[in-house]
Amino acid sequence: MTDRPRIQQNADIRFLGKTLGNVIREHGGERLYERTEHIRSSSINRHRGDELVDLELEKLSLDETLAFVRGFGLFSMLANLAEDRDAVGAAEQTTFVEAIGQLREHGVTEETILEQLDHALIVPVLTAHPTEVRRKSIIDHRTRLSDLMKRRDEVLAEGEDTGPVEEEIERQIALIWHTRTLRRDKLNVVDEVDNALDFMRSVFLPVLPELYRRWERVLPARPQSFLRLGSWIGGDRDGNPFVTQDSLQYALSHGAETVLGYYLDALQQLGADISVSSELTEIPGEIVTLAEASGDESTHREDEPFRRALIGIYGRLAATFEQVCGRPPARPASVDGEPYAGPDAFEADLRQIARSLAEIGGEAFGSVGGLGHLIRAVQTFGFHLATLDLRQNSSVHERVVAELFEVAGEDVDYLALDEEQRVAVLRDELAGNRPLRTPWASYSDATAKELAIIDAVAQAQQTFGADCITQYVVSMAESVSDMLEVLLLVREAGLYRAGDTPSCSIMPVPLFETIGDLESAPDVMRAFFAIPEIAAMTSARGYQEVMIGYSDSNKDGGYLTSSWMLARASEALAPVFTEAGVTMQLFHGRGGSVGRGGGSAFDAIRGQPHGTVNGRIRITEQGEVIAAKYGTIETAAKNLDAVASATLLATLEPQKLATKEYQTFAATMDDISDRAFIAYRDLVYGTEGFPDVFRQMTPIAEIATLNIGSRPASRKASNRIEDLRAIPWVFSWSQARVMLPGWYGTGQALAGFEDKALLRDMVEQWPFFKNTLANMEMVLAKSDMAIAGEYSGLVEDRALAKTVFGQIRDGWQQTHDALLEITGQSFLLENAPKLDASIRLRLPYIEPLNLLQLELLKRHRAGDSDERIAEGIKLSINAIATALRNSG
Repeated sequence: MTDRPRIQQNADIRFLGKTLGNVIREHGGERLYERTEHIRSSSINRHRGDELVDLELEKLSLDETLAFVRGFGLFSMLANLAEDRDAVGAAEQTTFVEAIGQLREHGVTEETILEQLDHALIVPVLTAHPTEVRRKSIIDHRTRLSDLMKRRDEVLAEGEDTGPVEEEIERQIALIWHTRTLRRDKLNVVDEVDNALDFMRSVFLPVLPELYRRWERVLPARPQSFLRLGSWIGGDRDGNPFVTQDSLQYALSHGAETVLGYYLDALQQLGADISVSSELTEIPGEIVTLAEASGDESTHREDEPFRRALIGIYGRLAATFEQVCGRPPARPASVDGEPYAGPDAFEADLRQIARSLAEIGGEAFGSVGGLGHLIRAVQTFGFHLATLDLRQNSSVHERVVAELFEVAGEDVDYLALDEEQRVAVLRDELAGNRPLRTPWASYSDATAKELAIIDAVAQAQQTFGADCITQYVVSMAESVSDMLEVLLLVREAGLYRAGDTPSCSIMPVPLFETIGDLESAPDVMRAFFAIPEIAAMTSARGYQEVMIGYSDSNKDGGYLTSSWMLARASEALAPVFTEAGVTMQLFHGRGGSVGRGGGSAFDAIRGQPHGTVNGRIRITEQGEVIAAKYGTIETAAKNLDAVASATLLATLEPQKLATKEYQTFAATMDDISDRAFIAYRDLVYGTEGFPDVFRQMTPIAEIATLNIGSRPASRKASNRIEDLRAIPWVFSWSQARVMLPGWYGTGQALAGFEDKALLRDMVEQWPFFKNTLANMEMVLAKSDMAIAGEYSGLVEDRALAKTVFGQIRDGWQQTHDALLEITGQSFLLENAPKLDASIRLRLPYIEPLNLLQLELLKRHRAGDSDERIAEGIKLSINAIATALRNSG
């Protein structure tokens, strides 16, 4: 194998690693420090050779084992922190300001750019999927440590003594060392809501207005708020019985409390800053009117109409807070006021303040004291902070609708109808506004729960505004009736109104998840738009959303086929929407791992088929990715800017590939995708005993005991891969260092395709193919077939294990070799040296964790009931996930 360049650890990693060593020696003892150093150096030596070495882990006591795992897990966290600061592994991406410059060079006018932005919508949607293994306490400590490292940078830049701040850093690391890593109790939905609100409060609220300010400097006019915030947490009940009307109400009310509290604090600061006196300045009449209506009679402010006006605005917003949240704000108002009817009325008052200030002192004066930031925040977050999506499985809707018909005495056996009959029945029912539900009837608990949530949505829109909930995602959508059922359900709460042009404040969003569903998506949407009343409603709205699922399509068809079918479905949907005269809005259900659509969002958006972005895109942000991308002001600003930039470029940048070239490349992808699909399906669904190998070879059972999310690991109580959720599927393979969902089937497909020169042309000229292989290459680099082979030893049927793991190992080698041949590299990540160095730096620290996990799994599965063994397994899962980063 070709020698790689020597790893160059950056200064932060060296400093933090040395500091951690000091902490382990002082707080864990000299013996633990020496044992850790021995294991660390032995593992590094292994990675300089080819064979596993005996790390003598069996000599560790259980207490030493727990301390060892904590130490190596903590090192991985510190390495992640250092790499985030150094942007190791970050994709080359164009900033929004640079994107505007590039578009101008392509002849796109400023007016076209601004017009596009005024119709655009870009939404990162935070979800609560359980791949964030760290406690919030650990995340908070990491944030404080990051702040201390920034302070150390400043001290170094000023040439001053770094000793004091370095002592603080060591104390912070020592505090983490003494902080419990694992949660005692399973997360509930309220916990997940609170965790997300912390990010919204500390990061998104300050970052988004600042980004808009930056962008406005290079735009000819102020655009509307096209980049907004979404969430599933508290509204996503697909397979999660703990999401109820109460969790939905909690998410919305606490979101409103967060954003209204932020506005009140901003108003308080504005009142301190805007001290304009009428004795020195001629005051516009509008401000005088606001001041007189404020109710503020203080003699101290008789000559300060702006302050009096702001006191009146504060009083009205405080009344709004009390009306929405059910209690007064922390800082009560000094005057009484009428609650605002909505954010538009609040914004109008703020704009009046800004106009009047600009009239007095010029345009710049109109943003004094952060007024411009506050106005932008109100435009972006409203009174709800983040738009909350609903999600439920289509099979649940079918049963609820069937019961509604049955209890209402309708002569309809809904579940027995075929699709054409269902559509006819639903259309007939939706032609009027008479509800099926009656308050005098009783319904099953499941139906009553669904109806209660719909009622809660109607109440929420009245309380928090129509923008608080606008989308209803239908999981496992396969037909038009799946969307019509949603319209029928929301009609029961008065959210759908029939007529020549029906109206509905909730948009049904089909989620196409399996390979078959993606293939049939264009036909389903064409039939949906063919219904006259639906055509009228969607045309009036102007757009319709379709969600495409990366996770389940991958579990269904493998990495390469999933990637391609998602692109193919997007491409095939575009003309359907064009024919309907409706803008297509794609919602990308991506996860953190490559097997679930992870990787650079910038590259992923840029790689979307031409004509499918249209300035409107929503993307899920899940699990550990939220902390990684939005954990600090700096990283959040960079990642949000990148998503906005990529969306603008994907929408307005000219097509780079000629039609003939693209057709050739697409036909090639059809070919290799079919080959990859067959190889993947043969292994995962066609191999007798494969589910047993998976469940015994990986720590899937142990992962299910981790308190890392409120959602069950499986949709049903079965051993079938089909019923397992995609997240634990990916997470388990990552722990065993196989990473199978991120590559399997691709090697067989590429090896069997003879025209390697064509494949090389595709890498050079086609961003989609280049990005697909680059993400897979990173996964291959993090996998380890030697370690994976050790995990295969956990399988009881040795002959079966040998057969199945042999297929996996051979598939990995084929993928590895084919990738190098196509990309012209002599080793993985040769063309990405910083990422290569980053991964190789941490691999020696992961390997001992894997080997220790294996020993603990063997003892645990043999019946050893010592609670410390179970704790050690959970600690190792936590540490390995931290080290691998995008693992779930």
